[in-house]
Amino acid sequence: MGSSKQLLPLCPKPAIRHCLDRVIASGITDIVIVLGLDNDGIRAAISGLPVRTAINNDLRSDIAGSVRQGLKAIDLASTGVLVCLSDHPLVSPGTITSIMNAHRADPHGIIIPLYKGRRGHPTLFPRIIIQDIFNDKTLRDVIASHAGVVRTVEVDDEGVVLDMDTPQEYDQILKRMVNGIAP
Repeated sequence: MGSSKQLLPLCPKPAIRHCLDRVIASGITDIVIVLGLDNDGIRAAISGLPVRTAINNDLRSDIAGSVRQGLKAIDLASTGVLVCLSDHPLVSPGTITSIMNAHRADPHGIIIPLYKGRRGHPTLFPRIIIQDIFNDKTLRDVIASHAGVVRTVEVDDEGVVLDMDTPQEYDQILKRMVNGIAP
């Protein structure tokens, strides 16, 4: 998109702040944010929040590379890892809570939210399974190699499928927030 999606303004906070506010409101307490090398703006945006940071030094890295860095920083007692993307700022705290409750009911399953038949984000991985990211190339590879334990949770939250990969998608999310349509 030509600029940091995490810092795009969304009434009036940056996108990453919306995401983190919703994760925090869901009750998650061990939150690790993975930053790239040029991270001053994001550090300022998350200042004062109860989060820790990890750095992904690989400029060519994909999401899996960031997850690898984040895994090195999470609490060893964590049974699951919720991978949240900051370009999905409309996911409600209630949806995150539903995903966590599904993990508690099935701690060995990969939990993916489903909105009107479409898989979305965030995805919760059992700690033991997400470790496979160190062997597999992508998160999709990890999910595919553990297809037998993938569970979906039906949610009434369009935020799980709305992301900001294009200027048009960003405008759509911004309009939803301005018009009070966002969860």
